[in-house]
Amino acid sequence: MKSYIEYSPNSDFPIENLPYGVFTSPKNTDKHIGVAIGEWILDLNVISHLFNGPLLKDKQHVFKEEKLNSFIGLTKPHWLEARSTIQSLLDVSNSTLQNDTNLRERKHIPIGYHGRCSSIVVSGTPIYRPYGQTLPVDGADPHFGPCRLMDFELEMACFVGGPPTSVGQRVTAKEAEDKLFGFVLMNDWSARDIQKWEYVPLGPFTAKNLGTSISPWIVTIEALRPYIVDNYPQDKPPFPYLRHDDNFNFDIKLEVDLRPESSPVATTICRSNYRFLYWTVKQQLAQQTVTGCSLRPADLLGSGTISGDTSDSYGSMLELSWKGTKPLRLLNGEERKFLQDGDTIILRGYCLDENGIRIGFGSCEGKLLPAIPFQE
Repeated sequence: MKSYIEYSPNSDFPIENLPYGVFTSPKNTDKHIGVAIGEWILDLNVISHLFNGPLLKDKQHVFKEEKLNSFIGLTKPHWLEARSTIQSLLDVSNSTLQNDTNLRERKHIPIGYHGRCSSIVVSGTPIYRPYGQTLPVDGADPHFGPCRLMDFELEMACFVGGPPTSVGQRVTAKEAEDKLFGFVLMNDWSARDIQKWEYVPLGPFTAKNLGTSISPWIVTIEALRPYIVDNYPQDKPPFPYLRHDDNFNFDIKLEVDLRPESSPVATTICRSNYRFLYWTVKQQLAQQTVTGCSLRPADLLGSGTISGDTSDSYGSMLELSWKGTKPLRLLNGEERKFLQDGDTIILRGYCLDENGIRIGFGSCEGKLLPAIPFQE
């Protein structure tokens, strides 16, 4: 395939990718569903009438909504037909969009918007250092105040798709693929000292709900399919509901940069890969539903921290600094054990094949701001 829209060979968003998102533009603040192609956004609201295949011709309304939920709530065959239609419309051999001046003028530059309820936020949204209970000294009384050991976690997250399931309905690992729409990068910010104190009675709770950053473009399973690799070797066979015979791991290269407020220079502090995950996303979805937990379109399933087996592949400050005993040295000469106010964390991820085709996720960026004073 070759797109009639020109873009850099290093673009995260070639015609082989086509990730989905929700965006606005300077001239139109209405939220539209779009697909990233190079440095542009193809507005699916504007071209909804061109989805005239057998499955989507009666579902064109899903591309006119402000959220992706209805489209994600369709079935895998619908997603495949949409991908095929978009690739065809963008192909250099197809004149439908190329020769329609009116439609081409309504393609947008990439000013993205994507959101979810509560504290899941899109890349670029700042995160405040949280208040909480900690136990600075074992055996002493707990302390209440700002987190002192703020951290990031390198993760990816998968959007659940397909029709909703009912309470009590399980999805096994062998059935899971039709419920998996696509991936985003995810920084699951963590307050380590708060987490340590609440972990024993509760498990992570307020240490994790302060904010979760995700990248704005959902890269579909189909775009990632050429990069499937062997599943991570598991120590012993899991229970039957967690078993699937096919490979469903992905060679996604991941990097984390830390940019202090005092310097424009960012330091790459982690290089990891999605393939290091022990459990596949199919197994994770099966575990989520084994109790009968229901699924809804656009539910988000986080991967957990993605760490490799080398010291520069650990996916958190807790691991990279060995619990604060080995500070990281940044390019500007500063050191970090944990994150300081003003630090910006930038996650990047991409796949690369032998032909140089790059399937990227863009970036997931968040700046840590000082704690908001607590008013008693």
